[in-house]
Amino acid sequence: MLRQIFPPINVLPSLSRLMKNAIGSTREDHAYVSAQLYACYAMGRDVRAMKREERRDGSIRLQAVVGEDALGQDDLTLLEFLEKFEKTFVNQVEMMIKGVDEKRTINESLDLAWSLLRMMPRTMLKRIPEAMLDEYYKRKSMVPLPPLK
Repeated sequence: MLRQIFPPINVLPSLSRLMKNAIGSTREDHAYVSAQLYACYAMGRDVRAMKREERRDGSIRLQAVVGEDALGQDDLTLLEFLEKFEKTFVNQVEMMIKGVDEKRTINESLDLAWSLLRMMPRTMLKRIPEAMLDEYYKRKSMVPLPPLK
C-alpha cells in the first residue's frame, strides 16, 4: 500500500484532501489536472493489484492473476505512469537523502503533473476539457521525467 514512499502516506486519500483547499486560487487547470492525476493513479493501482500483492512489510509477492503478457498497452502505460507518479510527484526520499527540502510551487507541480499526463494517450484523459487539452497537452514537457530503474 505505501510502496516505500517517503514520507509514508496513502496517496489517494491524501491527494483529495490536500487539493480541495487550494483549488480556485491557482491556475485554471488545477482542478482538472488533479482529478485526472487521481483517476490515472487509481486505475494504475488497479492494474498493479492484478499483477502483484504488496505486504505490510514492503515486500511484494507476485500473483498469478494476470501475467504481464495479458496486459494491454493502456494497462502498461498506466503502470509506467503509476511508477513515475510515485517516484517524481509524491516520493521525497531522494531529496531527503540529499538534505534538500523540496519547495515546489503550485505552478511547478502543475507543470510536473502535465509531464506525467502526457505519458497517457490523449483519449484516456477524460476529466480535462478539450480546450484545456488543446492548450496544455501538446506543450513541450517543461519538467523532464527520469527513467525508471
